[in-house]
Amino acid sequence: MRLLIVAVGQRVPDWAQTAWDDYAKRFPPELRVELKAVKTEPRGSKTLEQLYAAERTRIEAAIPKGTRIVALDERGTALTTVALASKLKAWQLEGDDVALVIGGPDGLDPAFRQAAHERIRLSDLTLPHAMVRVLLVEQLYRAWSINANHPYHRE
Repeated sequence: MRLLIVAVGQRVPDWAQTAWDDYAKRFPPELRVELKAVKTEPRGSKTLEQLYAAERTRIEAAIPKGTRIVALDERGTALTTVALASKLKAWQLEGDDVALVIGGPDGLDPAFRQAAHERIRLSDLTLPHAMVRVLLVEQLYRAWSINANHPYHRE
């Protein structure tokens, strides 16, 4: 199974890339984690609908057909780490690849968000974009560690 993190925005600080790389390499071969960064649409004088449409096109192009889509959304379902571990286990049993999608500065296109198979939120706080990537990959690794009885997660 593959976990594909699709994130709008191509540049992140070095600390975020280092943290991402550290967690991503920890996953076992049967659970690959991959990051696909897609270009943020230049803001300029475009309407919000134009921005959403351009970024949605890029996001959809980055996601292979048949992939389960999970939108990260501030209005999504709040999960505990243990609940995320249960979700991860269910996704693995289903066998489909999963794309977790992080929107750009204005979030995700409402229609894309609504069409996603699931919507989850990482926090009630507004987080810097780079931190969302790191928090997400760390929590996915922690969820895997719970399911694998790995000592990373301690209660």
